[in-house]
Amino acid sequence: MNKKIQILTLGAVMLVSSCFMTGCSSKKNELMNYRVKASGTAMQITNDTTQDYLSKDICVIPKKGQTKKQDAVMTAGASLMVNDTDGKMLYSHNIYKKLYPASITKIVTAFVALKYGNLNDTVTISHSAANITEYGAKLCGFKEGDRIALKDLLYSFLIYSGNDAGVAIAEHIAGDTKSFAVMMNREMKNIGAKHTHFVNPHGLHNNKHYTTAYDLYLVFHHLAKNRTFMDIVSRSNYTAKYVDATGKSKSLYFTSTDRYLLGTAKAPTGITVIGGKTGTTNNAGSCLILYSKGKKNKDYISVVLKAAGPYALYGQMNHLLDYGTK
Repeated sequence: MNKKIQILTLGAVMLVSSCFMTGCSSKKNELMNYRVKASGTAMQITNDTTQDYLSKDICVIPKKGQTKKQDAVMTAGASLMVNDTDGKMLYSHNIYKKLYPASITKIVTAFVALKYGNLNDTVTISHSAANITEYGAKLCGFKEGDRIALKDLLYSFLIYSGNDAGVAIAEHIAGDTKSFAVMMNREMKNIGAKHTHFVNPHGLHNNKHYTTAYDLYLVFHHLAKNRTFMDIVSRSNYTAKYVDATGKSKSLYFTSTDRYLLGTAKAPTGITVIGGKTGTTNNAGSCLILYSKGKKNKDYISVVLKAAGPYALYGQMNHLLDYGTK
């Protein structure tokens, strides 16, 4: 056995052992049928149900390793609850089913913007950003020619879920929304989220714009390590300051779309909601991804996609959060 093969083999053994020790799943054979291969100097572990690139602290949930007996309360299209501290699956259903994410898309836009953008940059709102005409599209209300720091734009975008801010961010980073979507898809694949395809930065409906609960978990897991992102999604409101096309100082006040942060939804006793991102369209239903803390200071990521409405969404999310108190 040559030195390169020895290194690859040792790396594979260490990575698999690490996943078992962190309790990624309840099945002993969870990593069976994976294959290890060299790609340049990178290590890859692949199969047809999970990611190409494994972070050492990712919870791996093979398709057959999902919760076998479905809970009658969980009627959403897909749902997932992970102990993110220990990398342990607590509940999962249809997590590889391709569904429309609506505005949860915006966390991936943030992922790209935080990686490639400078938060101190000044963004000028374009005509296309200021003139979204799709019925029901939520807008921050920025006008063509307005100039705003990327940081303020990103806070407005995630907290209020304004689609005009999403277009402005995409154009600033990549030149146009189509090129930005290419970046989104590339970055998702780079973290192993290979069941995702995006065509816009905001999540307004398109039949070719979809993801999975597991892919959203993967990107949120990475974003949770970013202090700026976590500060944004934990806020119940934000005042964005900017200047208009004439140079006049302006401000807009935004409130969160997350009912936990607004106090109109209450998490189970023992759970502290840190923050997250909502999403709603007719095709996507009601969606929410959430970061929370439970007993012994454990962190949790929970996802509900395609619930029948806000009442069902928060009821089912609370049911998932209950797992974090047990």
